[in-house]
Amino acid sequence: MGQPNIVYLHSHDTGRYLQPYGQQIPTPNIQRLADQGLLFRQAFCAAPSCSGSRACLLTGQWAHVNGMMGLAHRGWKLHDYGRHIVHPLREAGYWSGLVGEQHLSIDPGVLGYDHVTDLGSTKVSAIAPAAMQLIESRPPQPFFLSVGFFETHREFFAPASVRDALYGAPPSNLADTPETRTDMAGFKASARSLDQGVGAVLQALDEYGFADDTVVVLTTDHGLAFPGAKGTTTDAGLGVTLIIRGPRGFHGGHVFDSLVSQVDLYPTLLELAGATPPDGIHGYSLLPLVRKQQTEIRDELFAELTYHAAYDPQRAIRTHRHKLIRLYGDRLEPVLPNIDDSPSKDLLVRAGWGEQPRPRVALYDLVLDPGEMRNLVDDAFHADVLSDLDDRLHQWMVETGDPLLDGPVPPASGVHVNDPAGISARDPLLSEID
Repeated sequence: MGQPNIVYLHSHDTGRYLQPYGQQIPTPNIQRLADQGLLFRQAFCAAPSCSGSRACLLTGQWAHVNGMMGLAHRGWKLHDYGRHIVHPLREAGYWSGLVGEQHLSIDPGVLGYDHVTDLGSTKVSAIAPAAMQLIESRPPQPFFLSVGFFETHREFFAPASVRDALYGAPPSNLADTPETRTDMAGFKASARSLDQGVGAVLQALDEYGFADDTVVVLTTDHGLAFPGAKGTTTDAGLGVTLIIRGPRGFHGGHVFDSLVSQVDLYPTLLELAGATPPDGIHGYSLLPLVRKQQTEIRDELFAELTYHAAYDPQRAIRTHRHKLIRLYGDRLEPVLPNIDDSPSKDLLVRAGWGEQPRPRVALYDLVLDPGEMRNLVDDAFHADVLSDLDDRLHQWMVETGDPLLDGPVPPASGVHVNDPAGISARDPLLSEID
């Protein structure tokens, strides 16, 4: 069997709020992909921020190592764009194409793709036809094609169904109110659009005879753009969709409950392609899981946030049973500029949520407390668990050279950030205030 083509489909802010993950959001094309492929139920991003997450996936390195500790459109950059997956794939004979969202550079030309389709829009309505046209043109094989959809980023589409606004439920961490139900109804409308885009690409692969020889990876960057999710290291912020379909074992409609980090996709795809991986990869190939040689490839995963719109440094370690989160910034109250403006956010801010301090250190039992509501850091019964996870988190930071160990991390030169004490990412930037 020759080298498979690879199609990397990615969305904004979707979390696991899609039909194959049990949500009441009809996404039949994505469900079809899951029915035909493999669904990873315990997949997590390495950084709950748009650029950091994608950088970890496409370099196989943690964000504080690859340099993407904030948002690319605000000036953050990879230390070495030569680590991007298209470069080792090119050495293995792959042609690469980019259609739509990429979020790793203001200038997509620096990424190294052989072809970039620049449409001035990253919505499904523009991206899906362009991706179909590129597939129809029969690019050189083997190919790596990145198709990035803006959906389900805010601003959401208008609710497409009165029933969604009346009878739908918001995320479980939010109060069930008219504001949050209507807000979630807008997400559902955007998710339906995302599904249409995915379906268009799958249809093109079928129509032009590529489906049997193509590995399709569908994922998102992080959790929903709702309070308590995106921009946090809770499971609501880190949990992501991950569905893979294709040759070499990625078929059959199976579900995996093994812990998986998005940094694991880099070595997986390079191994599938027969490419030589660069040094310094932090992930583990998924192929031993897929081939049923192992039931787990890791017993822990790590996650981090340093900047999103504003500085809010935090690090986390997660096992199947427990989660430890440490905040390193001066501000313990929610950093509101890192939370997308929305009716749900407005509701919480009016209720005083912005003044509620977060714990400096939090330990959760994810089996007994999946909502991460009961902090066990002062529970003597869990003292050994706390000590163990704290040691492992610190060791990870030491081994990977985390700059937080030396104190606060200033923004890189040319980076634009908000005041952590502000309200919105739309507020004046610190550079403008100065």
